[in-house]
Amino acid sequence: MRIGILAAGAAPRSLQGEFGDYPEMFEGLLGGRGYDWRTYAIPSGDFPDRPEDCEAYIVTGAAAGVYDGDPWIAQLMEFLRAARGRAKLVGVCFGHQAMAQAFGGQVVKSPKGWGIGLHSYEVTAGEGWMDDAAAVALPASHQDQVVELPPGARVLGGSAFCPNGLISYEGGPAISVQLHPEFSPGYATALIEARRERYDPDLAAQALASLRGPNDRPRVAGWIERFLEA
Repeated sequence: MRIGILAAGAAPRSLQGEFGDYPEMFEGLLGGRGYDWRTYAIPSGDFPDRPEDCEAYIVTGAAAGVYDGDPWIAQLMEFLRAARGRAKLVGVCFGHQAMAQAFGGQVVKSPKGWGIGLHSYEVTAGEGWMDDAAAVALPASHQDQVVELPPGARVLGGSAFCPNGLISYEGGPAISVQLHPEFSPGYATALIEARRERYDPDLAAQALASLRGPNDRPRVAGWIERFLEA
């Protein structure tokens, strides 16, 4: 299977030497399946020529907001709408927000502030590629949130902090999640340390402590793999 990574952002340069960039993180998360990977640096205007160039696409996180006026964001929205039903789509963090906005939802900078550290989502609905209804814990790093669902979208999980955290979409095989299954605990920890000036000190301390707990990266990797291969 050929999978295109729509790289909407990049890890801090100071951390890439140890942890890699977002494409490497996703390849590591899903690397056991022998996928044929293609990476597109979409802020530079590097998009697939047509949705059928890959059987599936993963839209990564980014520092940008989907409501920003950058031309590449509008181009991404157009591509996602064109690819819906023609390729499988997976969105993570910014990618989650971009898919929801592209398909008719709404994203805002949340007054709840930063979500960082290990966050747990209750699973409220199931799909065939999921395993069970147990809560899922993964690293978070976001301020923006999906506050209005697109028509036909279905919430599969979330939390009091982020109710629309895991979504499936009608009109084609498409799923998205606000949390980061591709972030290792080490990277999530280093990212908070690198950005400490952005956070309330108590929030940063609590987030760092939470990342020492067990997380569900392997479980969610299985979800994504089953979704891609169904």
